Amino acid sequence: MTRRSSNILTYIFLTIVSFVSIFPLIWMLIATTNRSVDIVAGKLTIGTKFLENYRNLMVSQDLWNFFGNSVKYSILTTVCSLFICSLAGYSFEIFHDKAKDILFKLILMTMMLPFVALMVPLFQMFSKLNLLNSTLGFLLPSLSTPFLIMMFRQCAKSFPVEIIEAARIDGLNEFQIFFKMFVPTMKSTYAAATTITFMNAWNNYLWPKVIMTKSSSQTMPMMLSSLTSGYVTDYGMLMLAVLLTTIPTAIVFFVLQKNFAEGITGAVK
Repeated sequence: MTRRSSNILTYIFLTIVSFVSIFPLIWMLIATTNRSVDIVAGKLTIGTKFLENYRNLMVSQDLWNFFGNSVKYSILTTVCSLFICSLAGYSFEIFHDKAKDILFKLILMTMMLPFVALMVPLFQMFSKLNLLNSTLGFLLPSLSTPFLIMMFRQCAKSFPVEIIEAARIDGLNEFQIFFKMFVPTMKSTYAAATTITFMNAWNNYLWPKVIMTKSSSQTMPMMLSSLTSGYVTDYGMLMLAVLLTTIPTAIVFFVLQKNFAEGITGAVK
């Protein structure tokens, strides 16, 4: 087989794989324009029912309130988590000793605990603290994650100690070194952590389902669940809701995808 023929076969294979990968997204976009019966029947052509599906969704659900809640919770979780986890990872590496290494190992061990094992005591604790249906109640369990702390600690290992020592001689305190020198040089790591944290917060379902008992405090994943809980499911309306839920995470990923790959690679190294 010649080199040209090999390249042609490679491109054909990659084209088929790419189409298979994006077909669910294409099908979802088409489904938002069709009636539920047409979707069930397997219709794969664009219809004229998009506005009707949108009106039905607006009538049956408080769509933009749920969307706003998801945006608010996700952004706050991402910002607070990046600050806390990056500061913790930096501190574990730059100021490490045997005691901190033991503590870090204990933190990593908590990754083996499933969240369902903590859900009941957390709910009881938050209920006594009157944090149900509150932004703080949503944020607290996910502000610090062992994975992000480990990720920032791995990246801190590549931060030159000589720069820190020179900055201390020049009179900078530890917070100035962190914010003015460490943070700007770790943009790729922050981009990767932003993508991971935002997606996790946006798609979080179990904890909001437990802590958010009022309809006005619910999020997009909870709304999607309610659309499938009835006796009859309107798939056109459901696909439109899924599309709206997918857009923010897709935007975040595509904006940060280059830095995401670099940040993950740096963390692995």
